Amino acid sequence: MFQVTLYTDGSSRGNPGPGGYGSVLQYTDRFGTLHQREFSRGYKNTTNNRMELMGVIAGLEALNKPCAVTVYSDSRYVVDAFSQHWVDSWIKKGWRRAGGPVKNVDLWKRLLAAMKPHQVTFCWVKGHDGHPMNEKCDQLATAAADGDGLLTDAGMEEP
Repeated sequence: MFQVTLYTDGSSRGNPGPGGYGSVLQYTDRFGTLHQREFSRGYKNTTNNRMELMGVIAGLEALNKPCAVTVYSDSRYVVDAFSQHWVDSWIKKGWRRAGGPVKNVDLWKRLLAAMKPHQVTFCWVKGHDGHPMNEKCDQLATAAADGDGLLTDAGMEEP
């Protein structure tokens, strides 16, 4: 199975507010050449958590064959949902948690669908701590949030 590394970050200017995500996919081909693809997009009104999810989704949806993917994110929300098995519990409980309905269900479902053909491992990295790829993703995310042509986040929940 092809090995891919996915670095992601999300950003919002206010929560909710304008936001964006940044993702970097890296893989080495059979000749040992490193390839890198970058993704980013900005939204008019969203939340940081939604952009953290979108960063992972965008990277996984860009893959066109099953891969072993290691995802690096500074989002405990995303990483712990899998490492602490929150997602499994939410699904069993009909997308509910102790405090009520799970937020961002539209994106969690989209993420699970994007993960389906792949073997995905999530790794947490400390944000804004000098990790070069996390810093790159942060730059992509904030530039997208601050850019022109912001999209509408159709799944944005009312505050």
